[in-house]
Parts: sequence; C-alpha cells; structure tokens
Amino acid sequence: MMKIKNTLCGSIQLTMIVLLLSSVILSAQPRKQNLNIVFIGNSITFGARLGDPATEAPPVVACSYLRQQTNVGTVAFSNQGHSGFTTVDFLPATGTAFKGVEAAALAFADKQALLIFSVKLGTNDSAIQGPNGSPVSPEAYKQNLKTIADSLLKEFPDCIIIFQHPIWYSPNTYNGAKYLEEGLLRLQSYIPQIDQLVANYGVSHPKRVFVGDKKAFNYFKKHYLTDLDPEQGHQGTFYLHPNNKGACALGNFWAVAINNVIKHELN
Repeated sequence: MMKIKNTLCGSIQLTMIVLLLSSVILSAQPRKQNLNIVFIGNSITFGARLGDPATEAPPVVACSYLRQQTNVGTVAFSNQGHSGFTTVDFLPATGTAFKGVEAAALAFADKQALLIFSVKLGTNDSAIQGPNGSPVSPEAYKQNLKTIADSLLKEFPDCIIIFQHPIWYSPNTYNGAKYLEEGLLRLQSYIPQIDQLVANYGVSHPKRVFVGDKKAFNYFKKHYLTDLDPEQGHQGTFYLHPNNKGACALGNFWAVAINNVIKHELN
C-alpha cells in the first residue's frame, strides 16, 4: 500500500512540475499583437514610379516584415498615400484625404487589433510652389500635424500615432512642383518640429504618439544613386521617389520603428 501511495504521489508531483514548466514557458513567450495600420502619406508612401505599388510600395514591405516578427500576429493595412498631397490636404476641415483615413480605420475586420496611424508627410509641404499650401512653414507644418493627430485621437482614442521622419531628395528636384535646395532645407526644418510635437504629446497623451523612423533621411542621402529613381526635371536629373530597392529599404525602416514602439514603448 505504501509503495502505491509513493508512486501516486510521485506521479502527481511530476504532473505538477510539467504543468508548472509549461506555464513558465508559455508566460515567457511574447504575446502576439494583432495590428491594423493606416499609412498616411504622399507619392512616396503610395509607391509612385514602382512597377506595381499594390505589391511593392513601402507599406506592403513594412507589413510583410512585421508579420515575420515573433511578437506580431495578424497585420491588416491600408495605404492612404496620395501623390502631391501635403499636410493641408489631410486636414479634417478640407473634407478630402482625412475622410479616406477615417473610412480605412473603420473598415478593418478585427476591431480588437491595435490601430496604428503611420504618418510620413512633409515632402510636398516643403516645395517652393506647386502642392496645396506650399511652402508650408515649419510652425504651420507642426500645427497641421497636431490638428490631424488631435482629430485621430478624438475619434479613435485607443489608437497610436507614429510620425516617421521625411526622407531626403536631391536639391535640384523640380518636376511639376518646384523644390530645389530651398525646399530641402525647409524639409529638414520639419524634423525638430515632429520631435517637439511628439514630446508635447508625451505629456498630454502618454503612450499615444511617437517618433518613428529617424534613419531613412540620411540613408537615402547616401544611397540615392541605387535607391531613388532618376527623373528628368527642369534642372536636370533629380532623385525623389524610391525605386524597388529603396521602397524595400524604406518599408523596413518604418517596420522596425513601428515594432520598436510596440515592443518597448507600449509594454
């Protein structure tokens, strides 16, 4: 009888140990976060000059990267990049692009997934002339981004917003719109405005608004010959839009930034 009891106790103890170890292993595994992402941007976000933007644009690349991460579950997205658009075009009061952003956010099937707005605007704002509202001053650029973000936070209070830094373009850029060196300098002046705006939100809306990628600007400045598409303009060959290689690089920059926010800022 004693031998049977000892065997039974040993079996129970072994089962408890197995269950405990299983619990520890499961708790050690990262919880997978499902994502709904709306990418807000201009022609660069849309994937202009790529052979097939629907499969090659930076948002497609970014979501493909995110799906491969151990902490990420399903990823649904909407590419709300519009060629030639500025922050002015995305202001809610204009009744244009912002409506598309709202509709995209409401259309996701998984209502429990984390809603992310990834915003990359500024290229067209920085132009000397051409795009709507350009040239947009650094102060107005910051205010426009705030107006857009405030509206998103009000309508989607559980969302997070990630402002990606704009990317470099050549100082002779001049197509239908006029950018040139003046525009490039203005574009760079937007970057501290983004950072300050996010810092302000850190106080008013903790863990809701973040700075995303900061590396792509210098990457494209260095690798424009291999990663940006050569275009003919009024001042010779200029470089503005990523080619396929550049779209892959930019998408990965965005994805890493988004995942860093998910892993390190929200947990």
